Amino acid sequence: MKFSTRQIHAGQHPEETTGAVITPIFQTSTYSNSKLGESKGHDYGRTINPTRTALEANLASLENGKYGFCFSSGMAAIQTLISMFSPGDHVICTDNVYGGTYRLYEQVISKQGIEFSYVDTSDSSAIINALKPNTKLIYVETPTNPMLNITDLKALNKIAAGKGILTCVDNTFMSPYFQNPLDFGIDMVVHSSTKYINGHSDVIGGCIITSNDDVAGKLKFLQNSIGSVPSPFDCWLVLRSTKTLAQRMKAHNENAVAISGRLSGEKKVGKVYYPGLKSHPQHETALSQMRGFGGIISIELGSYDAAVNFCNALKIFQIAESLGGVESLVCHPVSMTHGSVPKELREKFGLTDGLVRLSVGIEDCDDLMEDIENALAVI
Repeated sequence: MKFSTRQIHAGQHPEETTGAVITPIFQTSTYSNSKLGESKGHDYGRTINPTRTALEANLASLENGKYGFCFSSGMAAIQTLISMFSPGDHVICTDNVYGGTYRLYEQVISKQGIEFSYVDTSDSSAIINALKPNTKLIYVETPTNPMLNITDLKALNKIAAGKGILTCVDNTFMSPYFQNPLDFGIDMVVHSSTKYINGHSDVIGGCIITSNDDVAGKLKFLQNSIGSVPSPFDCWLVLRSTKTLAQRMKAHNENAVAISGRLSGEKKVGKVYYPGLKSHPQHETALSQMRGFGGIISIELGSYDAAVNFCNALKIFQIAESLGGVESLVCHPVSMTHGSVPKELREKFGLTDGLVRLSVGIEDCDDLMEDIENALAVI
């Protein structure tokens, strides 16, 4: 079955007792056994829940994977993932990684004896040069947040293959509709399902998808042991949302392609970061591994004051953390999502005080462009 069919049906069947077409919210913490030692495959809500099971199967299908694991947030997913590794292990990570991921790695996990190296993973040679005998994981965002750099997934797999190094791609910006890293040999895919997968700015969640049997066994153990699982209601909401993922992503992409092209000619915009533009340094790589370019555009406005004035003048775009909802949002990464990243590291990969990130929603494109143009006029 193709994507738009799987998004509606994968992992879901009419409920056995009533025939309900929509997977019910199984709002229970525990399950009754008919006899001691005999169960119907369910024992405790942290370990298993039918609503969550349906969502995990649905997401695994959309990412072309075998196993799905859902969590209470994207950061909970990453925490669980990194818990597979031990003191003395080395992890290579994209330098322009989400600020929350950097904070977790540097301020929490590094204290537990795991070492991190941050490199520009869009440069395969930088990954190779960072390898160490104790490297156990290469963790990549592609496109990155917020500079939208692209890592070549085929090259990444080639670097790690046969060396006992696992690979993980944060696919949040693309969603499973536009990119499937597992198809390129990547071991794990992580999402903040808060973003495009849910797409309605009303759920916090995360997930990990894999086809690696050994990795799946470890993740299942850790998911149950750590226990940062989503509620049945949140799973139901996300499962509702995946039914329209393809249609929403098409609309996000169409608007962002049009807006990025028009912004490229704006005199007050120093630079437009969007992988759909031919001017993007990894545009050809994007074409080779993505089926669209997503709804995130970053623009350089030259100064902190310009960025503040621009954000404050917008009417349709709302100043807010997060991204990927049907409504358009604007974010100033230096003071919002990436405040925990040291200035010297931010400046190394181009994140300046004048950079603004647009999460382009699915509103009318002309209305969004008019809003942007009016805000640019006040700079």
